[in-house]
Amino acid sequence: MDRRNFLSKSSAALAVASPLAWADDDKKKSKKSSDHHDKPKTTEPTTPAPNPTTPPTGTTKSRVIVIGGGMAGATVAKYLRLWGDNIAVTLIERNSSYISNIMSSMVLTGQRTVSSLTYSYSKLTSAYGVTVVKGDVVEIDPVGVKVKLANGTILTADRIVMATGIEFDAVPGLIDTNVMPHAWQAGAQTTLLASQLNSMTDGAPVVLTIPKVPYRCPPGPYERACLMADWLKTRKPKSKMFVLDANPGIVTEVDNFTKAFAMHGITYVPNAEILSVDPATKSLTTTMGNFINNGVVNLIPGQRAGKLITTAGLNNATKLIGDSAFRFAGVNQLSYASTVSGAGKVHVIGDSSATPQPKAGHIANQEAKVCADAIVRSFAGLQPDQAPVTNSACYSTITMTQASWLEAVFQYNPATAAMVASVAGSGASVGWDTENFEDMNEWFTALMADSFA
Repeated sequence: MDRRNFLSKSSAALAVASPLAWADDDKKKSKKSSDHHDKPKTTEPTTPAPNPTTPPTGTTKSRVIVIGGGMAGATVAKYLRLWGDNIAVTLIERNSSYISNIMSSMVLTGQRTVSSLTYSYSKLTSAYGVTVVKGDVVEIDPVGVKVKLANGTILTADRIVMATGIEFDAVPGLIDTNVMPHAWQAGAQTTLLASQLNSMTDGAPVVLTIPKVPYRCPPGPYERACLMADWLKTRKPKSKMFVLDANPGIVTEVDNFTKAFAMHGITYVPNAEILSVDPATKSLTTTMGNFINNGVVNLIPGQRAGKLITTAGLNNATKLIGDSAFRFAGVNQLSYASTVSGAGKVHVIGDSSATPQPKAGHIANQEAKVCADAIVRSFAGLQPDQAPVTNSACYSTITMTQASWLEAVFQYNPATAAMVASVAGSGASVGWDTENFEDMNEWFTALMADSFA
């Protein structure tokens, strides 16, 4: 696949879910356009042009509560209001702003700041009429469609959308995650890991660990390892980079990352599952041996659906071998409604849902639109779109100035009731270059604007 077509398609695919028939004429999309069979002629997002709305007046027909303001939550809140003027949307988020995990590894090399990755919810309120509530949800009632906040407030709705992200598995021996930061949720730990890299002794080993799939952003750990190794060459040239992968091999972009690891001199150890750690010496015991006295350890633990999913009993899918509990939420992939009996009015999108699609920011944006479209249709007495198409696109920084790209298109398969990867439209770059690195910024800007602006 041509790289330019990839960039164009990845931006255009932000508009995967089509508005309904009652939308304004300039917002209408034909089914063919929605499924992006035609090659887009622009690198700009082809989502409906922002059309500022105000909260509905008079009797509100429907109410939706969205829990979590990340890529999935912000997008679904925006598009519920954009496509459903008569829907009141309340977004509940514990933080006052969102810090993007995408591009956050560049904070480690000093190429970006956390502030450059921080996004406000103000446009969701001012331009789309979303009510944003800062608070913690401590309990949901899937049957009664109720949400309880930490301050005791109980909110009711017609639907709940849960975009609660991930929780990390406990690592035996690791009491304080700041000793071996994961930096897999951008923010304080990202800054901490950057500080540890800068202050470590030149010549000390640097270790990055990768958990078993599924985890957030499949290329992310390999990309970060490459970026850190490139940074080490000039800042800590005596230090070596080690990657301990709990999986039997590189899980994505195998050719690119295999060659990149060789180029950077990265020692790659597959099947290295973490058994325990010693924070005092920054040492790790794994199924492939012991790795002792490290300078910096970027320990990325195993992941599962957000705690609220588990406490609500919605974690009914994706049980790993040897795991004692299911990890993610099973969903109807036409609407992202929970498959748990009695919980059909609760939808789960983003990293907490269990689908064949990768857990990534671009897919979270896509799932949010399919979900929003299905909810709007449902309130109108209609069935969800029976043939949704989503697009997963990302760039990987192979060096501090060069990147590769990867794209996968997913289509709904009625026989398996699941989104499946399509050969058509999927592909990856052969190698990496500076042009891809420049295009990465354009893709990122378009994606974040589509979710938050």
